[in-house]
Order: sequence, then C-alpha cells, then structure tokens
Amino acid sequence: MQQISVKAFAKINLGLFITGKRPDGYHTLETVFAPISWYDEFSFMPSDDLAMTCSNQELPSDDSNLCIRAAKALREFAGTSQGVSIALTKNIPFGAGLGGGSSDAAKTLNVLNTLWNINAPAAELKSIAVTLGADVPYFLETSGLAFASGIGDELEDLDCSLPFSILTVFPGEHISTVWAYRNFYHRFERKTPDLKKLTFDLCNNRNPAVLQSYENDFEPVVFDNYPSVRAVKEELLGKGAVYASLSGSGSAVFGLFQDIEKAETAAESFQESYPLSLTPPSFRME
Repeated sequence: MQQISVKAFAKINLGLFITGKRPDGYHTLETVFAPISWYDEFSFMPSDDLAMTCSNQELPSDDSNLCIRAAKALREFAGTSQGVSIALTKNIPFGAGLGGGSSDAAKTLNVLNTLWNINAPAAELKSIAVTLGADVPYFLETSGLAFASGIGDELEDLDCSLPFSILTVFPGEHISTVWAYRNFYHRFERKTPDLKKLTFDLCNNRNPAVLQSYENDFEPVVFDNYPSVRAVKEELLGKGAVYASLSGSGSAVFGLFQDIEKAETAAESFQESYPLSLTPPSFRME
C-alpha cells in the first residue's frame, strides 16, 4: 500500500471588508486571499477504516475534525465505504485566522478524490467544500492570489503574485471566528474600495501606496480586546514592514516587506517569542 505525503499551506487576508449579513445568519465579505509558506504535513494510507491522528493533542481527531468531516462527506457523495488512515503534523496555529483547518480539509478532499478513484469534477468537490467552511474552496481551487466575495466562497483567480516578503507572526491568542463575527464593529453603509483593482496595482506596479486603502474589519475589536496582538502589528511596522495587518479574525498578524534583509532581521527578533513564518516574494502553493 502506497503512502501519500502532502503539504497543506496557510493563507493571509489582504484586506477584509464585511459588507452585510444574510437572512441565514452568514455575513458577506470582500477579501483577497494570499498564500503563505506556513504548512501542515499530511500522510494518507489506504485502510479499511476511517481514522486520524494529529501531532497536536489539543485538536480533536474525531468527527468534529474538518478532515474527518471532509472524508465522510466525500465518501457519502461517492457512495463508497473505503477508508483511510490520516496522520497530520500540525504546524499552522489554530485560532489564528490563517485558514489551517480549511486548508487541511481541502487537501483531504483532493487526495481522497484520487486515492479512492472517485475522480469527482471540480464543481462537485467545491459543493462539498462549501459545506465544510467558507475558506475551503479557496484552498481547493487556487494556488495564488484570489478575490473572494459572497461568504468567501465566490472566487476569482487574480493571476498575479505579491512582490513582497511576508512575515507572519502568531501572538499566541486563539481567537474564535464566531466571537469575532458577533462582536466586530459594523460599518455596512460605507463604500468599500475595489480590492481587485488595488491588488493588480500592488502586484503589477509594485506600488505600496495603495496598501493604505486596505483594511481588516476585525482589527478594531480584536485590538481592543487583545492588546498583545496590536503590539505585534506596531512592532512589524517599526521593523520596516511597508504594511501590516491582522489576518482573518486573527490572532496572526502579517507584515509585507520590500527589503528581504529587513524581513529576515524582523523574523529573528520575533522568533524567540512567537511562532512565525517568512514567505518569499511571489509565493504560490505547490
């Protein structure tokens, strides 16, 4: 039996504007997903049963884990009873706004679609992915920058890449996305900038001035309640980042650096205190 080993990468949000709330309770948003080089490691082994182990004992390995949910959803879709043994080495922090759980679920769908010889088309996999989480389709469909709208599941591949080093720092706070959506400060009436146009300008013209138009609507409430997270953003800016922001609902904060040496120096200063990842310019998920 052949073991399959893969990586599941994380993401950051370049801008995040919450634009409204649907009758079903879901919020609509506009954001740009960008991949970073922080990754979880997987191995999949054919098995008669469906089982999972995880290096982080704080995370469940039962039916509440997104990977198991993804496997069961795919198995139900295909009408199969095949199993798999999943071993996950968890490196991406959870409760960080980096989409680690969503990336893991997407990778599980992709691998098992092949391993179980289901060969479901992309549209069918996406329909399963949406039921698992709003970020899951991004990791399923794209490898670079993507504009997301709707609840985060309506995607447009921007076919460009960031010309910056990205230093992502996890301040150690696990922030619930549910809490963040319940408590963020509503600004539904304001006019939001054109994130697609801004991002094309940022990537193609290397114009850092447009970054001043990016915002994350979760930042004010997170910073008010978690001052240590605000401090990391301020420190990134102080160490030469041309832009710094909360990712998703946090608590991870990232900084964009034009100067690779400044990014490396900043990483060295943070690494004794916080988990971090330094992503090279123009990074794409493998």
